[in-house]
Amino acid sequence: MANHTLKLAEFCSEITFEKLEPKVVERAKLIISDCVAAILGGIVETEVQQLLKLHSGHKSAIRQVPIIGPGKWAERSQAALLHGIAGTVLEMDEGHQFAKGHPGMHVFPALLAAAQSDLPQQPVSGQDFITAFVAGYDVAARIGLASQLRPPMHPHGTWGVIGAASAIGRLLQFNNQQHAQLMNIASSLTTATSRRTMLEGGTVRNVYAGLSNQMAHLAIDLIQSGFSGEKDGIGSVFGQIVSEKLDGPLLLEYLGQRFEVMRNYFKLHACCRFNHAALDCLFELMHQHPKLSDVENIASIEVQSYSLAAELNDSNPQNMLAAKFSLPFAIATTLVHKNSKVMSFAGDALKNETTLMLAQKVFVVENPSMTKMLPDFRPAKVTIKLENAQIFSHNVTTNKGDWQDPYCAHDLEEKFYSLAERTINRNKSNLLYNRLMALEKANDIRDLFHRI
Repeated sequence: MANHTLKLAEFCSEITFEKLEPKVVERAKLIISDCVAAILGGIVETEVQQLLKLHSGHKSAIRQVPIIGPGKWAERSQAALLHGIAGTVLEMDEGHQFAKGHPGMHVFPALLAAAQSDLPQQPVSGQDFITAFVAGYDVAARIGLASQLRPPMHPHGTWGVIGAASAIGRLLQFNNQQHAQLMNIASSLTTATSRRTMLEGGTVRNVYAGLSNQMAHLAIDLIQSGFSGEKDGIGSVFGQIVSEKLDGPLLLEYLGQRFEVMRNYFKLHACCRFNHAALDCLFELMHQHPKLSDVENIASIEVQSYSLAAELNDSNPQNMLAAKFSLPFAIATTLVHKNSKVMSFAGDALKNETTLMLAQKVFVVENPSMTKMLPDFRPAKVTIKLENAQIFSHNVTTNKGDWQDPYCAHDLEEKFYSLAERTINRNKSNLLYNRLMALEKANDIRDLFHRI
């Protein structure tokens, strides 16, 4: 069996809550609360509600896992799927710039479904849940950062399934051999994801993370039923198939010493992360130059950024997903609505004539020197020219909210409330947030959402 698989398996089976520094626990709780908020915010969206009608209902012998918010229940793998989809749809979940994806939303729904089901033989404490989450997050992020997915692939639905399965395996106290076998099985349950979906507004893209969470439960069922995987599933799938290279030393770099939750980022702009540096520039320009509030005086806007951001150049997005992956629309709607929150990318905002006209004035170009700064930095420069020939410009080196320039605790708490209150009232959201911030004190994770 491959050395990297054995090392990851050993890490998962031997990690304990006592080995986690307080700062790691605190960051894990912030990520978990961010996942909960994203799910509560997204679960009210129309397509998610329709899917809930098909795959959830009243509590029963099969439907053991509560769906966060609407008071419905689902089978554990279906709950993992539904929560993963809901948490993705608003594009507000946290991420990891080196893994180039969103480990939290690929691990949390599967782990929560397992903890709330009869899969464990005893109640899951908050400390056990945090430990399993940190382990699964690490595995997912490390495979993501050590591999280079083929350009046409979307990172959702790929390495996340291994992280999610590993988190459940840790919860079930798998030994080294079981963890290794689980990773080899989970490797073969990745999805053939398409990057074009996000650029074209194909909302099937919002299902990819949910599938990883669902497949993690299938991986658990398979290993407990006696199935096996190939000898080096990680190396095969992520070194030859979805990616042509797996950097083994990078995969294991500081394993057990540097926890990847500490290098995550949080999002306040309700759109693709690749837009964020430009939006950070824009907000600074709006603050410095109040006259930009009169958008009719804007003649043109140029955005320079790195290659991944420059790809988001569709000025005529057809739905909410496409709008979230459009830099011209993101710039325009932020100028018009004076914010970049959820409703600036949804509903009537998609039909706002002023926004649509302004988006046609936004030009996005790649700056090769900025592309070379990846993955450590995510730079952008925004230049706005007015009709009177005045020019305003601002540039940033990286996004706000990442590990180098983090948001403050107050910002993240307010984000939690703004999303959670799309489903539950302020009193309940406040109660839930306080429970999440004291998660390590919980005796049974199933009490977390009691009376929410």
